[in-house]
Formats: sequence, structure tokens, C-alpha cells
Amino acid sequence: MKLNNGVKIPQLGFGVFQVPDDQTTSAVTAALQAGYRSIDTAAIYGNEAGVGRALASGLPREELFVTTKLWNADQGYEATLRAFDASLAKLGLDYLDLYLIHWPTPARDLYLDSWRAIERLVQEGRIRAAGVSNFQPTHLKRLLDNSALVPAVNQVELHPGLQQAALRAFHAEHNIATEAWSPLAQGAVLDDPVITAIAGRTGKSPAQVVLRWHLQLGNIVIPKSVTPARIHQNLDVFDLQLTDEDMAAIAATDRDLRTGPHPDRFN
Repeated sequence: MKLNNGVKIPQLGFGVFQVPDDQTTSAVTAALQAGYRSIDTAAIYGNEAGVGRALASGLPREELFVTTKLWNADQGYEATLRAFDASLAKLGLDYLDLYLIHWPTPARDLYLDSWRAIERLVQEGRIRAAGVSNFQPTHLKRLLDNSALVPAVNQVELHPGLQQAALRAFHAEHNIATEAWSPLAQGAVLDDPVITAIAGRTGKSPAQVVLRWHLQLGNIVIPKSVTPARIHQNLDVFDLQLTDEDMAAIAATDRDLRTGPHPDRFN
């Protein structure tokens, strides 16, 4: 997918949330061997070094798309610059493809200062694309009112149980790409009768049906697994086409199901 600054990001990537650092290298290596080229990590995950070891395995840097995120405790102008340098060093990279403010943490009220630091990093060529994560429309409006740099991406919890229609509409209006974390709701949507019926009809797994739903909605999606078979299976969704009826049936399963904290209250 082409982002609002012309940078291209693979629509289906690989996430490493909750993967211990000592398991991350093998998981990311398996993902790269399977064909993934986009890897999503974060400072708070504690596994940037493990990702970096896998990235050093020999693929040309320009073939890779690497995302990491600024943690809440490191928000603020100078603190953001320091945190960015620390993440880059752990990853063993000279630049990042995408850098995100992990949470708005409104009680701290520092995300505008962090965004100014990120603007500087973009201008210096150290970040190819800048974005945010878990931002609500009110947080995004404040960024847009105070900066010429429009976030390229907002990475949010999004799955059939929490479809974020209003937020996705805001993104579309402002040319911000929607990226889904917890795209399978940590498995909580995989036994939904609508999902399992489509899986039975198409011969795909429920997880593959949900990932295909994301792709057809236009979401960027980053499923996570440490199991090589599942890593391959999650990538095997490009021969599946959901019908309009399938998409409408899945749309009707939205139930405000959050597996993570609410962005207005998480600090």
C-alpha cells in the first residue's frame, strides 16, 4: 500500500508483541523465510535486539520495512530523540521505515512535543514515514491542528469484534492508513459462527478468513505467531476472495470488544 507520503508498506506484515527476545530472532527469521518483509516491534516489547539479529541475516535493507514505537515514559521532545536512537541501535539499523507514538497518553499531554521530535527525524531522513498508534479522532485532530506533518499510519486495535468504523472514516478523510493490531482479537473472534461458516465454505481457517477481511477492508495487518506453520498459514490468504455478503455478515459481528486498554484512559 502507498502511504500519504508516497512510501510503500506491505499490507500484510509480521508482529512480535509478547514474543520474548530470545524467541524473537527465530520467529522473525521464519517470517522472513516465509516471505514477510514488514516487521512490527516496539520499545516496550523488549525484543528490538532480537528483531535486529534476524534482520542482519542477509536480506537487502531496501527489501525490508521495519516499524518500532516510542513508549509512553519516553514522550517529550528530547526524550523522544533519545528513545529513537536507543531503538535504532538495538535494531542495528541506520533508519526506520515507520516510527509510531505508541499511545497518546493524554494525561501526560506530551504527544505534541514527541511529534515535533519525529518531524525533525523525518526531515533528517532517519524515518521514512511517521505515524501514531491508538490515537482517537480527538488526538489526531490536535496533531493536525498543530503540525504540517500528517501521520501516515494510525495503528489501532481492530478486528471483527471492534471494527472502529468512525475512526476508519476519519482516517480516510485525512489520508491516514489504518493498521490493525490484535487483528484476530487474540483468538476471541475465531469461533464466531459467521467466521467459522465462511471458513467451512472456503476451506480456509477462521484466522485466514479474518485476515482476508482486513485486507479487503483496506487495513494494514500484522498478525503475530511463533509457530512456523501458523506463520506460513497467515500469509496464505491471497487466493481467497470474500463476497460482498461475507463482508456484510462480518460487519454485523461488531460488538465493541476490546482486548486492550482504552486509549483515553491508558497512561
